[in-house]
Parts: sequence; C-alpha cells; structure tokens
Amino acid sequence: MNEIKDIATPQRTKKILEKYGFTFKKSLGQNFLIDTNILRRIVESAKLMETSGVIEVGPGIGALTEQLAKKAEKVVAYEIDKRLIPILQETLSPYEHVKVINQDILKSNVKQMLDEEFKQDQDIAIVANLPYYVTTAILMKLLEEELPIRSIVVMIQKEVAERIAASPNSKDYGSLSIAAQFYAISETVFTVPRTVFVPQPNVDSAILRLTIRDKPPVSVTDKDFFFEVVRASFTQRRKTILNNLSQYFNSTLSKSEVEDILQSAKIEPKRRGESLSMEEFAILAETLYKRQNTL
Repeated sequence: MNEIKDIATPQRTKKILEKYGFTFKKSLGQNFLIDTNILRRIVESAKLMETSGVIEVGPGIGALTEQLAKKAEKVVAYEIDKRLIPILQETLSPYEHVKVINQDILKSNVKQMLDEEFKQDQDIAIVANLPYYVTTAILMKLLEEELPIRSIVVMIQKEVAERIAASPNSKDYGSLSIAAQFYAISETVFTVPRTVFVPQPNVDSAILRLTIRDKPPVSVTDKDFFFEVVRASFTQRRKTILNNLSQYFNSTLSKSEVEDILQSAKIEPKRRGESLSMEEFAILAETLYKRQNTL
C-alpha cells in the first residue's frame, strides 16, 4: 500500500489524463485538485474515524477519494461523467472498500443507497469537491432530505461559502444562509487558491463544513412556507421588508395588512431582509401563516 503514488500530483494527474485521452467538460464544471496537502486538510476537516462511512460527489480521477479511503471504513462516490468510470476503476483499484456509482446525485435516491451500502447508525460524512454550477442545488438536496449523516464538508466557490456561513447584517447574508443554517451549523474552514487546480478556475475556493443539527434552531408550522417568506423578503435586497412582502403577497394581502402583520411580529416595516435573524423570520412566518389561514 505504501508504494502507491498519490493521484493528486501535477505529473500523475497529467499522465492519467493523457493515458485515457481525457478532456475537461466545461458543462460539468470539472476542475481537478493537484495538491495532496490540501486534500489531506479537507479529509482532516471531516473528522473521520476508522469506522466512518463517506459519501463523495464528483470524484473526478479519484484524488480526494483516495485520501478518504485511507481514513474511512467505506467510501461511496457519485460520478456523473461515464468517461471517468474506467479511470476510477484503475486509480482506485487498491481500495476495495470504495464503490463508484455512475449517477447524477441530484437524481439519485441517496437515502436508499445509505440503507444498502452502510451499516445502521454508522458515522457518515459527505465530503466533496463540488462543481460550482450545481453547488447550491446539491447542498440543498442533501440538507432537505434530512439524511442520517453527521456532517457535510465541501470545497465550493469562496463567495458561496461566505454566503452560506453569513450572519445577519452582512452583505453575504440571504435566503441561502438561512436555508443552510436551518439544517446545519456552518463554518468556513479554510480558503483554497485557484492555482492548485487543473484547469485553473477563475475564482478561489473555500472549504465549508456543515455540522447537521439534531433539530432546527427555530420551530415553524410549515417549513415550506417559512422558506417562501424568507425568499420573498430578499426578492430585492434594497427594498424594505414591507415592500418585498407586499409585492409577493399582493394577491391575498394589502400593503396595510402586511404592515399590520409586521407590527404584530414586532418587526419594524422599514427594515430590510438582511437585518432579520432566523428567529425573527420564524415569528414573521408564523404570524403570516396564521393570518393567511384565517382569511
């Protein structure tokens, strides 16, 4: 095992790609990491144990998969690009406890896979270098499905990581921050320069760790309605919460009724969405929900 050369070196990556005549597809957002130290730091951020199970999304040629396989009991990797399957079969051949599934994670039944591939009550983490163009969609699917996992550690665009981990009253804070923080405690672990990828992306990346909550920090009657109110409040960031909500609910509520609801929720109508905490959004959503359902 010690004789195996790491995949994530510029020379080995180039050799593997040339051997298979692999060309990068821009449409799949393919950027492969060529720095083993950064990969090891990502794995460390996931706090894996020898008995842990790992789900990876987009293994590429297996650079991160290999480092995960050295730490975890089992790794299941989802790869959408069928051209990479024969490459992964070769690069990951020393690791019998790795399974590659040629599927789009967004169309996959992850819960069923967990039941089939992992032990009951096993410690499970999701670790991935996510393609920029589907980062939010993948993260929200994994969070909303409320999978029996401990954490999600992902490398994503630095700006998106900052938005997800943002606090109220900051320019990055928005509906994505609230949606992610409803399900998990989010923190940016470290930044990754664009120079450690092939091909080089146009932006820097960051490692985001989402530790799944046992239960949401706020209690709401209708989760979908709560998120609807949050999104509506950020429709136009420069507008007040009164104007955004009046516009959104204009078919069922007049502007004065929305103002009355805000006053009932003890929220100053002239405030902007970015100034409201999750607790305030929960109170607002509950007040709106009751009013909507008594009309």
